[in-house]
Amino acid sequence: MGAEDNILELKHISKYYPGVTALDDVSLHVRRGEIHALIGENGAGKSTLIKTCSGAIAPSVGEIIINGKSFLSMTPKLSEENGIGVIYQEFNLVGDLTIAENIFLGRAIRKGILVDFAAMEKKSQEVLDSLNIKIKPSTLVKDLSVGYQQMVEIAKAVSQNAKVLIMDEPSAPLTNAEVESMFAVVDLLKSRGVTIIYISHRLEEIFRLSDRITVLRDGQYVTTLETARTNEDELIKYMVGRQLNEVYPTRKADCIQEEVIFEAKAVSGNGDKEISLKIHKGEVLGLGGLVGAGRTEFAEMIFGAEKKISGEFYFKGEKINPKTPKEAIKIGIGLVPEDRKAKGALLGLSIQENINMPIYHRLSKAAVIDYKKAKNIAQKYRKEISIKTPSLEQKVKNLSGGNQQKVILAKWLAAESELLIFDEPTRGIDVGAKQEIYTLINQLVEQGKAILMISSEMEELMGMSDRIVILAEGSVSGEIPRDEFNQELIMQLASKERNN
Repeated sequence: MGAEDNILELKHISKYYPGVTALDDVSLHVRRGEIHALIGENGAGKSTLIKTCSGAIAPSVGEIIINGKSFLSMTPKLSEENGIGVIYQEFNLVGDLTIAENIFLGRAIRKGILVDFAAMEKKSQEVLDSLNIKIKPSTLVKDLSVGYQQMVEIAKAVSQNAKVLIMDEPSAPLTNAEVESMFAVVDLLKSRGVTIIYISHRLEEIFRLSDRITVLRDGQYVTTLETARTNEDELIKYMVGRQLNEVYPTRKADCIQEEVIFEAKAVSGNGDKEISLKIHKGEVLGLGGLVGAGRTEFAEMIFGAEKKISGEFYFKGEKINPKTPKEAIKIGIGLVPEDRKAKGALLGLSIQENINMPIYHRLSKAAVIDYKKAKNIAQKYRKEISIKTPSLEQKVKNLSGGNQQKVILAKWLAAESELLIFDEPTRGIDVGAKQEIYTLINQLVEQGKAILMISSEMEELMGMSDRIVILAEGSVSGEIPRDEFNQELIMQLASKERNN
């Protein structure tokens, strides 16, 4: 195939920040009409690379060629004019506006000096119908599910005549049903000749959708492969630079002790009903169930973020009733939440500030913080759990997803939490960083910590748990010891199809 078959070419793209090389001489080409996957660990440079295409950032060095036209840098307007549309992980929508107003945001159809809302709704309906998306353009975006909000982003790009659609982790916030709907739209767009660059950590999606796969590692181009001629093991080797022989690292001999660190007795509230369970010292208790089963709601009650209506919590044999996260932290409970960006870390603050956040009261004398001690503590945990950063002053928002997760964990270690709740601990994290998180979980239980781990990934739940408690519609539907783990039984209990 010649250069004329390429709709997009990136040549020798580099991007430098003070002390950091985000991209280092990356070159690749994307063929007209293909689905081209872009994969790599967190921090590999994927998002930086696509932002050079969309004009969100300017490359320090390099050339971008679209349909044979060469650019040394882009602007968002120039990118759009040349047929590039981007759907970022964080949607660029205004909740209080309608679907039609969002689709035509910044380029409203006018009749004279007035906005022609009827014309925008008509055009929007045409685009939605063409994509088989069954929503009304007069609906407010804030009233849509996350899946439909993503469909609005796709419709917006199609309405702008995007010839190249870049999708950055599009499935991350979606339910399984929403993912299937999104796949159907992606397939439809491909059939119409739209070129798609698809970024995802989920390798099963890469194999389901893509024609070719480009791998980045540490800001550098590694290889491009035909999807039909590769496999998961080969991709992982290219992504992390090593073989991952054990996805779930072996734990030292049974760490579980007799002491019960946490117990819930007939707890109700926040949508949950009569939940009873125990977690022992040195144990990982898995909490499984379908989306909406009440797992996160239960975790938030334990952490004092939501109100318990009835029942009792016990911590090391003593009755507790944390009404705020602050009270839970003092007791010795830490939560690594599902939405780490909104609830887990203060992204605009430094690594050091985040790690010390729960213990500033211990580091202060007469309202004056001992910054030397704070730095030493942050440095200790940076080293212990291998947070990759040039400096403790680095803002958390600039870290990869895996390293953000480590910072959240570090603050609970600094707080000396004895019960750690992990809610979807590896969501949006690449395979190499996943293994690091699993290793840290093993180290924690080996040290005698008790862990409640919520996961929607069946393999993760079975690979890391000592026991699994399944919730269905806010109630416990069953408990499974490790030697009886199997996917069918878990799904039966999660679906309440098992009645014994």
